[in-house]
Amino acid sequence: MPGVTNDGPLTDAMPLSDLMPWSVAPLRLGRGWPLAPDAASLKARWKAFVTSPSERREALLQPSRARTLRAGAAQLPGRRAGTEPLARAKGPCPEPVRVLHGPFDEQWLIPDQRLIDAARPELWRVADEHQLFLVEQGYVPGAGGPAVLACAVLPEGRSPAGRPGRIRPLYRRPGGAEPNVAPGLLTYLSDRYGVPVRPEDLLAWVLASATRDAEECRVPLPVDPQVWARGVELGRRVLWLHRRGAGADRPRLPGGRRPYVRAPLPARPAELLHDREEEALLVGDGRIAPVPAAAWDFHVSGVRVLEQWFARRTAPAEPGTLAAVRPATWPQPWTSELLELVTVLTLLAELTPLQSELRSTLGDLIGPYELRRAQVLPVPATARRPATVLDQPEEGPGGQFAIL
Repeated sequence: MPGVTNDGPLTDAMPLSDLMPWSVAPLRLGRGWPLAPDAASLKARWKAFVTSPSERREALLQPSRARTLRAGAAQLPGRRAGTEPLARAKGPCPEPVRVLHGPFDEQWLIPDQRLIDAARPELWRVADEHQLFLVEQGYVPGAGGPAVLACAVLPEGRSPAGRPGRIRPLYRRPGGAEPNVAPGLLTYLSDRYGVPVRPEDLLAWVLASATRDAEECRVPLPVDPQVWARGVELGRRVLWLHRRGAGADRPRLPGGRRPYVRAPLPARPAELLHDREEEALLVGDGRIAPVPAAAWDFHVSGVRVLEQWFARRTAPAEPGTLAAVRPATWPQPWTSELLELVTVLTLLAELTPLQSELRSTLGDLIGPYELRRAQVLPVPATARRPATVLDQPEEGPGGQFAIL
């Protein structure tokens, strides 16, 4: 049976698409202003839009082939928004929702399909408190970094660089029902390893072990139950950090260290730098420490996470556009988010060598032949399509109810 060498490829690693068959393309917003790091800016942008005269609205909307002032759109599942053409839109802003805009960057989105070129309603139908999402990251040769990220909020799915991957919900239906796993795979793995294998265990294993090449994400399935158990435990820690902890249990650096503000951040910081010797993050004239080099050097798809997070909050917007409606000064909650992000990236960087060690000591792998013999492969076509989910009526364009 083919195995794995310390410096060679995972010759029998399975495509992630065969393990979690249903996937959805990234959202395509079409315009940036319905997305922001703070919800208050979105409500102010919406108010400015609906109170503008009709001749001004078109320029503010930034219309595309998919979305114009004259076209209505259905409500997103589970969200309340108007369905009439935007030319007649009025009233308060639909309540913004938390989304993952990019790696480790949670922002807010106006959940109005009239503003979004491709909102992927099938994702909104299954997004609830029981759901988890895997987001494949773009492939950049030699860049390193995680192949997949996980989140509990709805992901936009765009990769910071490289060809974007796919979004894979853990469950095909609301309420944590019907795992998005190849039929028979969990039973097969449970029998091989002698322990129950749950959907969350498979997701944790993927986070610990997945790699990405130019074609797709690949996941090795070890023969050794002890290797599986070790990887699942490691993946649970990765998942916990991707979700920034749970409840009151928040990530903390070991030894009592924690980053905090040593010098106040300016009202409008324009530059982000890192002092390696002092382990300090320089936010304009402000200073945060300790910030280990591992946090500063953490990249996804070849892009430094901290730099991108900062740029998305400080990059200048074109005057007169709705994107220019934003906080006049740096909000305190952004500082708290930045401190937490530094902690998360530092702890994830500490796990990276453990993930590399896991991938280099896998031993023999369960390959396609074994899965075909167990009738797990080929995956039926129905498992690659979304489930039929319509627990409540969905309002279509112009107030008509959608029929699925």
